[in-house]
Amino acid sequence: MFENLSEKLEKAFKVLKGQGSISEINVAQTMKEIRKALLTADVDFKTAKNFTNNVKEKALGQKVQTAVEPGQLLTKIMKDELTELMGSSHSEINIQSNPSVILVAGLQGSGKTTFSGKLALHLKGKHNKKPLLVACDVYRPAAIDQLGVLAEQVGVEVYKEVENKNPVEIAQNAIKFAKSNNNNVVIVDTAGRLAIDEQMMNEIADVKSAISPSEILFVVDSMTGQDAVNTAKAFNEKLNFDGVVLTKLDGDTRGGAALTIRSVVDKPIKFIGTSEKMDGLDVFHPERMASRILGMGDVISLVERAQQQFDEEEARKVQKKIAKNQFGFDDFLKQIQQIKKMGNMKDLMAMIPGMGKALKGVDIDDDAFKGIEAMIKSMTLEERSNPKLLNGSRRKRIANGSGTSIQEVNQLIKQFGQMGKMMKMMQGGGAKQMMQMMKNNGGGMPKM
Repeated sequence: MFENLSEKLEKAFKVLKGQGSISEINVAQTMKEIRKALLTADVDFKTAKNFTNNVKEKALGQKVQTAVEPGQLLTKIMKDELTELMGSSHSEINIQSNPSVILVAGLQGSGKTTFSGKLALHLKGKHNKKPLLVACDVYRPAAIDQLGVLAEQVGVEVYKEVENKNPVEIAQNAIKFAKSNNNNVVIVDTAGRLAIDEQMMNEIADVKSAISPSEILFVVDSMTGQDAVNTAKAFNEKLNFDGVVLTKLDGDTRGGAALTIRSVVDKPIKFIGTSEKMDGLDVFHPERMASRILGMGDVISLVERAQQQFDEEEARKVQKKIAKNQFGFDDFLKQIQQIKKMGNMKDLMAMIPGMGKALKGVDIDDDAFKGIEAMIKSMTLEERSNPKLLNGSRRKRIANGSGTSIQEVNQLIKQFGQMGKMMKMMQGGGAKQMMQMMKNNGGGMPKM
């Protein structure tokens, strides 16, 4: 995400590279390039102009310390301003009521139904809630079935009335059901509608009036850029929603919607969709996103994702095995599974400071671990627990069985040995060590 914007901002900062001080001339040149970068990212002209004016004013008012280069100072000012532009701090979802009713609205095709499923999983796992998904899209063919499939995937209940075509009645009945069924969160998935369709806009306003939701979330496809912001204005005038959800952010390299939407509708971005998987939903943190846009990584989010997959009991077992030199390929396979659950591989690696630039133009397949898994699964149980048994003939058999080459098998075994030494030295287990190994190159890890 934001690849194009990050690249253009980096070029803009080069104007100050080697400069001994900040002057009105070199700042003006830099701001000109930054404004161009923002406009290319589909940020509206007024927002881009106000932003660069604020940065320029603060930059010229700063005295550069001897130990700080002008480019570094401007980067710090840019980070603060980007954070402010996107909302300063993250905004929590309101789930204090029992049941808390969340109304999900947005354009056709914006990803509302998928988001509803992701939100249910998020609230169930991170907030220990018992969500109920409500199918109020009575127009789109198979919409009810889709929500049912998603509900099954994330392990929550779904309320639907196949014959009823009145979304207001369905929503009201669903809340009654939730109260009797001990569901403490009700997520109402509504039909997609166009802002110019007065009848459909009135319908969702009627749903809002009937159920008095504790939270109204407007879902928008970030790929639509500036159009997303215009649509948000129209929906906000009708619904006065509480927050914005940006879907498909992993597929948008521009990021204009994320940078503009807060300043235009004065409503916080609460969630972002980071992948098509059901766990591909993140709480939006403006400061972390600003760091990523400027190529500074996002270590906090990376650690949080690792912690979500962290199994304390399993970690203790791994630690004991490492101490006794008993860490085998089966244990290695479990660590791979943990990392895969953390999300898109390129997105994860871009969270490591400095890696975003290094990964430019590099294609990292989400199935990057496929070859490694195939090689390990081609080993016998004895070989997995005791890698010292892997002589030449065994390695050849593993290569044939996994559809890889002997060189790849040798490389995996070599790197497994290096990783074992490193993990023993650090006396810690799992994803953190593997991420460090990937940072230092990865070799037998995902191919780049």
